[in-house]
Amino acid sequence: MISRWPIPRRTFLKGLGTAIALPLLDAMGPLKTVARAADAAGGSTAAAAASALPRRMAFMYVPNGANMEDWTPATAGTSFELPKILAPLAPYRDSLNVITNLAQDKANAYGDGGGGHARASSTFLTGCHPRKTAGSDIRAGISVDQFAASHIGDRTRLPSLELSCDSGVHAGSCDSGYSCAYQFNLSWRSETMPMNPEVDPRQVFQRLFGSGGADSAEAQAKRDLYNKSILDFVSDDAKRFQSDLGATDRRKLDEYLSAVREIETRIARSEQFKPVMPAGANEPEMFENYQEQLRLMFDMLALAFQTDSTRISTFIMAHEGSNRPYPVVNIKEGHHDLSHHRNQQEKKDKLAIINRYHITQFAYFIDKLRNIKEGDGTLLDNCMIVYGSGLSNGNEHTPENLPILLFGKGGGTITTGRHIKLNAETPLNNLFLSMLDRMGVPTEHLGDSTGKLEVIA
Repeated sequence: MISRWPIPRRTFLKGLGTAIALPLLDAMGPLKTVARAADAAGGSTAAAAASALPRRMAFMYVPNGANMEDWTPATAGTSFELPKILAPLAPYRDSLNVITNLAQDKANAYGDGGGGHARASSTFLTGCHPRKTAGSDIRAGISVDQFAASHIGDRTRLPSLELSCDSGVHAGSCDSGYSCAYQFNLSWRSETMPMNPEVDPRQVFQRLFGSGGADSAEAQAKRDLYNKSILDFVSDDAKRFQSDLGATDRRKLDEYLSAVREIETRIARSEQFKPVMPAGANEPEMFENYQEQLRLMFDMLALAFQTDSTRISTFIMAHEGSNRPYPVVNIKEGHHDLSHHRNQQEKKDKLAIINRYHITQFAYFIDKLRNIKEGDGTLLDNCMIVYGSGLSNGNEHTPENLPILLFGKGGGTITTGRHIKLNAETPLNNLFLSMLDRMGVPTEHLGDSTGKLEVIA
């Protein structure tokens, strides 16, 4: 049994200050129309439906490089083994490309002296050397996410979504005379305008599920006063909507609404904990339950992609130069301190433990995407997720041979399950050019790119 009428892809359940976008349902009209057209033309229904699904891209950033000895697979091609740091990704190996020898040359000093951390984060998605200044005259370059958002951001409710787990400062000097704006931002709308990321899970939730109107704040206050869920305000609309759905779509919608309610409950629970005060100058407040904050952000990003609320995102899992300790894996020393290991094996081993911890949290997100069905495949199949750092050897602030992963099949346009070993110092922006192509935003140049990375096809 299916719906008696086609449902527009842009359908919302609405209530007081609330607009809950729906996930992709079998009854939604556009895919049915594509399928009928393909059948009439004698083409592949599955292929036509897959091409009609939106593609998404996201960029996950971790700081201070990696212990590359425990990151890099020993062999290239499809028969590689995942090393110690990447081992938590084993269940998702068939959706993964490990790419070595990518670089961001513009993160080198070029006569500007210290400031490797500021340069690493500000060049990661731009490929442009930042102006060394602690004042307001900052300048970097447009980042790949914002280049895409400027072309296709109007197709979704949110042009892009910028997330972080660090509530850092965005002015003044943070790294050897570089503005803090370079170190706490990954996304740049223009050369002079960074996109400050959202660090509060409650605010992200409100952006996704608030109506966006003037009544949103008032509605939120009323929900808080009466201890109500946003779902309580759309329950009547949901019941009317569900009554005309088939059994499969009703189940999908129930699972989706349950996920929304669970996140809302977890956010309320997390707000009971106070932030931990920073350990030193220019260190951000650190949320008491860092892992829960990470996973709340991952869960909301998955919902944003699932509902096509946005197709573009960046996520700073921890800011560049972060000296956060990781007691959850018995690492009491600061991350940045350990990254300057001076080749001491004990410190390198501890750095690898932090690297693996971040990968384990990232695997949680990949698992979430893989378990969301979309068309004849999964949400992960229609994504391109870059995970990595703007440094490789944090001890020397090296921006070559970066630790870079690419997850997802880009709507069937990317061959996965490989360790791709490129020529030394291949610009990272070459990968971004190829990703932009798949997002429907082709361009011949971005930052210091020299050509598209055709090998990922």
